[in-house]
Amino acid sequence: MTVGMLRDIGEDRAARARLSGGTSHPSIHAAVRDLLRGERTGRLLDVGCGRGELRTHVRDLCDDYVGVDALAYDGFPLEGRLIAADLEQRLPLADAAADAVVSVETIEHLENPRAFMRELVRVVRPGGLVIVTTPNQLSALSLLTLVIRRRFAAFQDVHYPAHRTALLEVDLRRIASEAGLREVRICYSLAGRMPFSARHFPRIVARAAPRWFSDTVLVSGRRDRVR
Repeated sequence: MTVGMLRDIGEDRAARARLSGGTSHPSIHAAVRDLLRGERTGRLLDVGCGRGELRTHVRDLCDDYVGVDALAYDGFPLEGRLIAADLEQRLPLADAAADAVVSVETIEHLENPRAFMRELVRVVRPGGLVIVTTPNQLSALSLLTLVIRRRFAAFQDVHYPAHRTALLEVDLRRIASEAGLREVRICYSLAGRMPFSARHFPRIVARAAPRWFSDTVLVSGRRDRVR
């Protein structure tokens, strides 16, 4: 990425992108992989790719991995291709440019999640899968934090200004449907931190009540072929 690209994206947005560290919990990537399994995926577009950690989890599920982000983070896989983009603007990609589009822990960083979702749908082929993940505001941890601190767990002062937009399941469903996705589905990472602890709930507990005991929610859907 050149200095000119960084200037085009904007120093403020680039600085906010740096706050994330370009990394996400492995459980989120594993959940994305589960949704992609069985898909016929030529080109996979990872929007808000960070360090490109998803690549390791989907290497056998796609022929071509392309990352899109405001920054070139250290550790981005050599076999991947990176496109510099301001994620608040129209993506520098043609319509239907990918067979599947994934965005991991990115939408909460943006000012306009609806415009972002529309862009993800625009760049996937008709019938292609779109997967978006974001912090789960309805987890036991997040709701307890909301009661005690009057803020969701992932939206404390320490997370701002990186985390800007808290979305509930109902918001994700509405945004996905409005953007032109069908077969909209909600699922969870099955990994959640225990309140007042660095430990995570046992996976068997998370499976029994995924909404309560998962830190991350995923929404997926297919681009409507008739749009």
